[in-house]
Amino acid sequence: MTAYFKASIAALALLTVPVAANAENLCQGYGPQTPRDISNTAGSNTTTVAFAPEAATLNLCNLHTHTNAEHKGPGFSVFVDDSDHGGFRCNETDTLTEAELAAPESDAFHGVKPGDTIEVHWVFSSCNVSPGKGLGSCLSDSCVNPQLRVEAQTFLVVNDSNALNFMDFAYQDNIVDGLHQPKALPTGTGSPVTFIGSTTGPSYSQAKCSPFQVTWSVRPQCAKVDINSLNAWADAGNIFQEDHSHGVRQLVTAEELLAPIN
Repeated sequence: MTAYFKASIAALALLTVPVAANAENLCQGYGPQTPRDISNTAGSNTTTVAFAPEAATLNLCNLHTHTNAEHKGPGFSVFVDDSDHGGFRCNETDTLTEAELAAPESDAFHGVKPGDTIEVHWVFSSCNVSPGKGLGSCLSDSCVNPQLRVEAQTFLVVNDSNALNFMDFAYQDNIVDGLHQPKALPTGTGSPVTFIGSTTGPSYSQAKCSPFQVTWSVRPQCAKVDINSLNAWADAGNIFQEDHSHGVRQLVTAEELLAPIN
């Protein structure tokens, strides 16, 4: 979940100032951090954080993407670099065909092209809120400390109408049992790895931690998604006001900042 959210609530943004770092320049006194290598279960940050309920019992409050994958997983383990748009690529990236890499007619969803990897975050809140832009949509005046859950899927972007249609996973005013829900969440990409972490995005690091506590559910394999459906999502004027993919927070590797995965 991207750090640009914190701009939505100025008071909460003040919480992002880290306390003094130790000799290894690690932030101190924070709960478990994200992103991580989901294949590595080690972690010594045992700050007590309750797991959020399942997504189907919460309100979808935000939906956004990052380029490349922030997490490292079995299906997205190719390191790009340590820049704000570094992270990890899907393993199959170098096997794409010329047709899959062809430029689309539209570029409504900026900064993403065929051959790119994106990590998509569906953000859910225990607050009685409606979906919208930024972290402010996950909170309210009467609910300032919600349980947050992020369902994450990494996609390999291709120009292919036979690939997954992103609109199948969009919101589009979908209400289920009185709750705001995506039309669907991805399946068929392995059992999600669930753990406690934080918000992400390039303004955070191992020296500057996020104060937000999040239950993560990260699918371990990539899936191909059609670039034209991402452009359609932007063209449709989604309620999240998302028309581009965000930067990444570099992988958290210090065990002191990671929760154990059971």
